[in-house]
Amino acid sequence: MTDQPLPPLDPALFAEGPARDRRFRVVDRWVECENPPDGTPEWRLEFFHRQMNEEANVLENAARNLAEFPDVEWPLRMWLARQCADEARHVLAYRRVLEARGGRVGQSPVLNFQYKALGRIRDLIGRLAVQNRTFEADGLDAATFALAEARSMGDHELAAMYESQQADEVLHVRFANEWIRRQVTAAPRNVLRMAAALTQGAKAFLQVFGGAGTHVTKYRVAEAERLEAGFDRDEVRVAAEQSNARIARALQEQGER
Repeated sequence: MTDQPLPPLDPALFAEGPARDRRFRVVDRWVECENPPDGTPEWRLEFFHRQMNEEANVLENAARNLAEFPDVEWPLRMWLARQCADEARHVLAYRRVLEARGGRVGQSPVLNFQYKALGRIRDLIGRLAVQNRTFEADGLDAATFALAEARSMGDHELAAMYESQQADEVLHVRFANEWIRRQVTAAPRNVLRMAAALTQGAKAFLQVFGGAGTHVTKYRVAEAERLEAGFDRDEVRVAAEQSNARIARALQEQGER
């Protein structure tokens, strides 16, 4: 955490955040979170707590898409509704494991980065490109890594939770991939809308996670799972190369400290 005052986030990149009750301390940047040392009991509880809130952000984004794009075709609305249900289940799962292992709701600061950044993206194809094809794809990588780690530790409770989350993330990424491809085929200019949204999302990410936060890369791309989620082989190859490069840079910087 930092005690230094930080400038406010750029309102061109961030909308208002979601409502949270008085138990939560909401912060704007990664350096304002607790970020305990990796592998410690405090780190694991902080991770469960932060992930619980992030899953709520994804739920809130999917619900907002349903509310703000009422005329989108029915099959996509059903997928968004299913995503809401899945994310609500994830929130409850993280809360259960947090509390069962000695944590409590509100124990550490949380970010609402995803909700605030997505609120500044105006079209649905842009939102799904950032939320589902980017954030949820990263979540799929993380769940796959965490599942293997939990199994290696013999933690069957955590393994079951991550296995369920992994299966859901595959579907969330895949329905977005399939819908986006149809939209691009019907109107190639949609590629420009996606590119603009991804650029905006990247700028928002850097503003929140710049500096030390960008060095936190703990897992590689889950290639088989991304293929199952509807990415083609070239997309998976590029994502893997970028992830490997980030990990290499992070390891080099850690060695130089």
